[in-house]
Amino acid sequence: MRRARATCGCDVRAQRAGKVMSFEPLKHLWLKVLAVLLASVLWITVAGEHVVERTMRVPLELRNVPPHLEIVGDPPMTVDVRVRGSSAVLGRMDPGDVVAILDLKAARPGSRLFHLRTDEVKGPYGVEVAQLTPSTIALELEKSARRSVPVIAAVEGDPAPGFVTGRSTVTPPTVEVIGPESRVRELANATTEPVSVSGQRASVTDVVTIGVSDSALRLAETQTATVAVEVLPAPVERDFAGVPVRWRNVGAGLSARVQPSTTRVTVRGRRQALDAIRTEALDAFVDLAGLGPGQYNLRVQVDPTQNFGVSSTDPAVVRVTIK
Repeated sequence: MRRARATCGCDVRAQRAGKVMSFEPLKHLWLKVLAVLLASVLWITVAGEHVVERTMRVPLELRNVPPHLEIVGDPPMTVDVRVRGSSAVLGRMDPGDVVAILDLKAARPGSRLFHLRTDEVKGPYGVEVAQLTPSTIALELEKSARRSVPVIAAVEGDPAPGFVTGRSTVTPPTVEVIGPESRVRELANATTEPVSVSGQRASVTDVVTIGVSDSALRLAETQTATVAVEVLPAPVERDFAGVPVRWRNVGAGLSARVQPSTTRVTVRGRRQALDAIRTEALDAFVDLAGLGPGQYNLRVQVDPTQNFGVSSTDPAVVRVTIK
């Protein structure tokens, strides 16, 4: 029994020794040689590259602007960055691969200076930032404000001959704008994209975008407006000769005489309205209120109506004798 156990023990030790002795250092030799060659080539390539420096103009990104603040004016959009790295890495770089970041989370209202830090420049692996120019950025910050302003329609072009542009209406009539407090306060109105009436013989309606002329301001919401522009027949003029000049408001017990007793009245309005006017419908007069006996040179007046306006009278002044 003891001999059998001893034999088994010897067999196990022999098997283990056989495994150790079966180590084959030349097995997969080609893979090992390839790995050594690749490592050598990589080392030679890296060791053979020169470290160079290069100056690039890169974007400046403003981050974490507090929601209650606005930047006034035009902040710089780019800065010059001097980077250092291997010639191969820098040779493959584009300006967009590097971005300078300015964190404004601690900003306060007023004229402020902010330092640019090299550790806040984002770039490819293996590129070191050596210098930033400028290293300090000056910004003007104001409190943010909002206000409702009227919307004014922009109209361009001329209607067809014989027609004119009338009133224009905008829906919605107002919009809310947001921006630096001082600029919001100064803004008079928002405007629309131009609505063309070129060659038109009838009113025009169009849907256009609303905007503001100040680039520091923005709309609370992107909006469009419906603009309606009247295109009307052009007003014409018509002369009415021999219109009697009457007097009004003569004092009690007094009488008056007007010389000349008639005038020529030129009225202006839409053709259809003027065609309906008769001479006797025109009321030319002189006002004698508060005047006593004597002779006066008084201006001739004509009562206008909603259908026409008075352009002129000839003579414009008459002589009035009050007795």
